[in-house]
Amino acid sequence: MSIQIVQANTRALHKKFVMFPYHLYRKILKNKYWAPPLIISAMEILDPKKYPFYQHAEMEKFLAFRNDEIVGRIAGIIDSQYHKYREKDVGYVGFFEAINDPEVAGALFEAAREWLSSRGMKKAIGPISPTTNHILGCLQNDFTGVPVIQVPYNPDYYPGLWEANGFSKEKDHLAFVSRKEELALSDKIKRIVKLVRSNKRIQLRPVNMKKYHAEIMLAKELYNKAWINNSDFVPWTDAEFDYMANDIKFVIIPELSFFAYVDGKPAGLSVAFKNFNEIFVKMNGRLLPTGIFKLLFGAKKITSIRLAIMGVIPEYRRMGLDALFVFETYERGTSLGYTSSENSLVLEDNYELVNMLNNWGSKPYRTYRVYCRDL
Repeated sequence: MSIQIVQANTRALHKKFVMFPYHLYRKILKNKYWAPPLIISAMEILDPKKYPFYQHAEMEKFLAFRNDEIVGRIAGIIDSQYHKYREKDVGYVGFFEAINDPEVAGALFEAAREWLSSRGMKKAIGPISPTTNHILGCLQNDFTGVPVIQVPYNPDYYPGLWEANGFSKEKDHLAFVSRKEELALSDKIKRIVKLVRSNKRIQLRPVNMKKYHAEIMLAKELYNKAWINNSDFVPWTDAEFDYMANDIKFVIIPELSFFAYVDGKPAGLSVAFKNFNEIFVKMNGRLLPTGIFKLLFGAKKITSIRLAIMGVIPEYRRMGLDALFVFETYERGTSLGYTSSENSLVLEDNYELVNMLNNWGSKPYRTYRVYCRDL
């Protein structure tokens, strides 16, 4: 049975592109671990008129059909910001979803390869959907657990499909978990935190949600400074950061999100998300007719968080601010009733943070791989 690849360039095909994962995971795979995002959010991320990333990027979406049934999807993406700050002639492959069929995957990857190559790209990296500041990486292990919010999930056969189509490891990102009943703080960690807390040069304050716009301006400044040397980081544009800030406002835990100051100057930030995937996994991406009530009444029952953003600008590193962020999140989080926290996604070569989390007692339990291949 032959595979037909179609560009998803009509409104009807765009909707099919968006909705395919909901059909794949729930109807075909009957997977109980995938936490479907809200459909309205999934639609916006793929809409050039609404998502500001496309002000400096272009994307072509492809669907795979067999006997008039959709069996996969993929997108080729070209980001001029990545070319400006990282590598030229590099494109992204993203939004890949498919049944467990090498022929289907091969046809999809070839469509993305041809599209990127025809536009002068020499190398592809992915999965990146659609930007390095959004969803990236292919889950490599621990497939029998629900992911935390805004972290990817995929079936266990995906790594093999990527590798069978010429992709190899570019970079791994790690997820560390800390569970209240398992975490035993070492005396060394306690001494470090005590020293940092006693340093009168250092101040820590929680995010003020009543001044959210001003806080976002400060966060944007710190974020772009703190992450600039990370190998896959591309600075946010103002429009992208504003969109992101509005998108995450609902999930931020202000009591567990902090700005750090050294000698009165902003030095770092840490942002914790309430893990709404505990609720999303029980929904199917729809707010109506019952989803909105599940969100409203389920929010107070959430017991896990994601420490999603944590960074210190270069001149203030090695002062223990990262340890202070983690400790304050743990200490205040447990007092609020949270029982587990995930730090993700941590670059494997961010040795300072990786060593600190290991020493802390957090366990690296999931790996998300970004692949690459020459075109």
